[in-house]
Amino acid sequence: MINYVKEERNKKGITQQELADLLNVSRQTIFSIETGKYVPSTILALKIAEIFGKYVEDIFNLEKGD
Repeated sequence: MINYVKEERNKKGITQQELADLLNVSRQTIFSIETGKYVPSTILALKIAEIFGKYVEDIFNLEKGD
């Protein structure tokens, strides 16, 4: 899965820790999502999209083979 969490976070001007605090997760979780080591749950993906004012599909995209 490809994601644009880091790009959207940078556009919004917030740190990994600030995003983590908004989502009630650890900063490590945000790092893991941004680096593709962790695929968030549907609920977490929806919350991330809501924070950025985007659709989930604007932030998370399937790769061929997913």
